[in-house]
Amino acid sequence: MTASPAILAELSGYLPVAIIVVMAVIFGVVNLTGTHLLGPKRRGDRKEQTYESGMAPIGTARKRFNIRFYILAMTFLVFDVEIIFLYPWAVDFTQLEPMSSESTLFFARILFFILTSIVAYVYAWKKGVFRWD
Repeated sequence: MTASPAILAELSGYLPVAIIVVMAVIFGVVNLTGTHLLGPKRRGDRKEQTYESGMAPIGTARKRFNIRFYILAMTFLVFDVEIIFLYPWAVDFTQLEPMSSESTLFFARILFFILTSIVAYVYAWKKGVFRWD
């Protein structure tokens, strides 16, 4: 069974992405294998002790943390991901014809996206996520 030239032409745009994915997988496998084969093999109580910035650990690693740390981290991730989505939008938006119906729709969609993020931020603010008392 052979693929038609039209399908091959469409898929050829994904070739650079496929090459990068394959290179990333090969890099990870080579690093893990190389570390396992070439790395030191010494064991012992001293080697397996927890190391934290040159200081002896105090207490257990199973300590409970306040939920505010988790909520603040999730809020940071939401806005971090929003910024990641804004970059490709900005690049594509500059390629559109000014004042066309497509550019207006494109702009309205990103305004909706930013507005929902602002609503989420205000909601988090009202819930006291950013308070440290």
